[in-house]
Amino acid sequence: MRIAIIAAVLFALIAFAEEKSDTTKTSPVVTMQGTPVTLLGKQPKVGDKAPDFSAFNAEFKKVSLSDFAGKTILISAVPSLDTKVCSLQTIRFNEELKKLPEDVVIITVSMDLPFAQKRFCEQEKIERVTVLSDFADKEFGKAYGLIIKETGLLSRSLFVVNKKGQITYIQIVPELSKEPDYEPALKAIREAAK
Repeated sequence: MRIAIIAAVLFALIAFAEEKSDTTKTSPVVTMQGTPVTLLGKQPKVGDKAPDFSAFNAEFKKVSLSDFAGKTILISAVPSLDTKVCSLQTIRFNEELKKLPEDVVIITVSMDLPFAQKRFCEQEKIERVTVLSDFADKEFGKAYGLIIKETGLLSRSLFVVNKKGQITYIQIVPELSKEPDYEPALKAIREAAK
C-alpha cells in the first residue's frame, strides 16, 4: 500500500513538473513596470483555429467570437480601459477601423465590468470597436493563455483572425505599460481581409 501511495505522489510530481516546464517554454516573457509576471495557460499559435469564447457586452449580453464568423477579426486584449495605455490602444483601433475594409471587426477584451466599459465607450466615443468584458467566466483569458496570475487582469496582446477562423498574427506586448506595435498588426489585418 505504501509503495502505491509513493508511486502516485511521484507521478503527480512528475506531471506537475512537466506541466510547469511546458508553460515556461510556451509563455512569452511579459513584465509590469519591469517586473516579470506569470501568464496562466498556453497561448494559441499562428495557424491555429482561434479558440471560441463568450464575454459580456455593455448590456450584459453574452457575445461569442463565433458570432463574427466569416469576418476578419482583430482581438485587442487590454488590462483595464481605466488606464492611459489601454485607453489609447482602444481609441487608436476605433479610429483605424474607419480605414479598414467593411468586413473587419475589432474586439477589445478586458476584465473591466460592463458598466465601466460602457462609461468608457460613451466618454471616448468608441462606436466602431466591440468592447467585451471577460470578468465573469474568464473564457477569453483562459482560452488564449493571457490571465496574469499576479493581478487577474489580461496581458496586453493582439490576435488577427482570418475569415476561415485561423489566427494569422499574434503580438503579446512584452511590457504591459507600453502600447502595442500597431503597424504590423494593421498590416496583418489588411492581409487577412483580402
